[in-house]
Amino acid sequence: MRVLFVNPESGSADDALAEVSAAAEQRRIEVRDMRELDASGAEIVGVAGGDGSLGAVAQLALEHDLPFAVVPMGTRNHFAKDLGLDVDDPVAALAAFDGAERRIDVGRVNGRVFLNNVSLGAYAAAVHDEGEGALGPVARWLLRLRRSPLKLVVDGEERRVMILLVGNNEYDGRGTRDRLDGGALSAYVLEHDRRLRLHREQRAGTSFTVRARSPHVQAAVDGEPVELDSPLRFELEPRALRVKIS
Repeated sequence: MRVLFVNPESGSADDALAEVSAAAEQRRIEVRDMRELDASGAEIVGVAGGDGSLGAVAQLALEHDLPFAVVPMGTRNHFAKDLGLDVDDPVAALAAFDGAERRIDVGRVNGRVFLNNVSLGAYAAAVHDEGEGALGPVARWLLRLRRSPLKLVVDGEERRVMILLVGNNEYDGRGTRDRLDGGALSAYVLEHDRRLRLHREQRAGTSFTVRARSPHVQAAVDGEPVELDSPLRFELEPRALRVKIS
């Protein structure tokens, strides 16, 4: 059985969701509400939604060693773009259920799956204040007005940062990734001293630890606001996820 989980609260309009659901049923793909995740009887699991919807279904796929398909129906669809999907044609993405399979890396922070990145600091604060729709202008506003940088210990070194972003593989200057199976975490740090400095730190290994001064820290995981316990353990699982592509 092939199962597509849909997120009724994703960034897409109701009529688009209805169109995708109808097209899925024509392909004999069972449609289920992702608020009740259940992989019973599934041979392939997919998700129709935005970046924030993907992690839970990817986790399900990992737990049951099932192929995973993505139907982009969110606001930004970063992961779908990095997979090479046409984010303007979600119905066409259903062809992935009959497509080839590739393996990609998966990130985890304190055990929680992330497919894109985890952000701490000013951008995470913007997401918590504004929701998933938080954009650059909000983050820049916070950067100008926030007086106390986040003090973190990254692999034993204390840093005063405005933003720390940890990516599943390396991002380029356009905010996209050429590879999803490169086997490395990447860290991008906007530090606070007499001037703001942006550093890109490639983490060739598959794990590192970040400690905050407080026991809990606000974070954005694939654009979703969450609160994480310190220390934060970042890990990469190389080629762990079986992704179906058309």
